Amino acid sequence: MGMEVGGIGGLIVLILDVYAIIKVISSGAGVGSKVLWTVLIVLLPIAGVILWFLFGPKRS
Repeated sequence: MGMEVGGIGGLIVLILDVYAIIKVISSGAGVGSKVLWTVLIVLLPIAGVILWFLFGPKRS
């Protein structure tokens, strides 16, 4: 049948993480802030993306 449910969920989390990291890097935030958000997203994939979405650097 292909990918199992866990595989699909993992793929969705990976896509969201990559998207969030790209947005962090392209934001106008300072270097330290970018590094902090990137590390947070990598270490805590689901919680990191949610926190970034709620509290991360916004586009000016």
